[in-house]
Amino acid sequence: MAATHPIPAPDEAPDDALMRRVAARDGAAFRALVARHAALPHRIAWRMLGEAAEAEDVAQDALLRLWQHAPRWRGDGPGVAAWLTRVATNLCLDRLRRRRPLPVEDVPERVDDAPLADAVLEAGEDLARVRRALDCLSERQRAAIVLTHYEELPNAEAALVLDMNIKAFESLLLRARRSLRSLLLEDVDA
Repeated sequence: MAATHPIPAPDEAPDDALMRRVAARDGAAFRALVARHAALPHRIAWRMLGEAAEAEDVAQDALLRLWQHAPRWRGDGPGVAAWLTRVATNLCLDRLRRRRPLPVEDVPERVDDAPLADAVLEAGEDLARVRRALDCLSERQRAAIVLTHYEELPNAEAALVLDMNIKAFESLLLRARRSLRSLLLEDVDA
């Protein structure tokens, strides 16, 4: 009599095993992957795009692509989390590229909304300052900051996500940090 191996419950199975089951269109396996990984593309999109609705759209699109990609999944790759990180980052970069800046003559005049000194000390304002500064960075610089500082990816992994060699990525990250620091200092001085 042949030995049978019990199929682990979806919440206990490794990602690669779940992906094989998703390739066979197992909805329970896909739900387990979504429960395990859905926060990752959402977090990346929120930090890169700064809008809740867009972050939700990116996360859903990344997960839909995971479902669609399942039949072509190779278990010897970097894993589901790394794959979703790359897809979400690329979706965000695409959305950022589609955003068109207003011509200078169309920019409305801004009321001086600089907070008072005591308000600047509040954590909420600090987060808003960082968000504004991140929004001023180029798409790739923003991605470099989000992947390394917020998602805590090592530089080598972040370079892979952005399809760059490590030296080019580290140069990009250095420029991004300098730009971010400069923008934050300008915001304080404003």
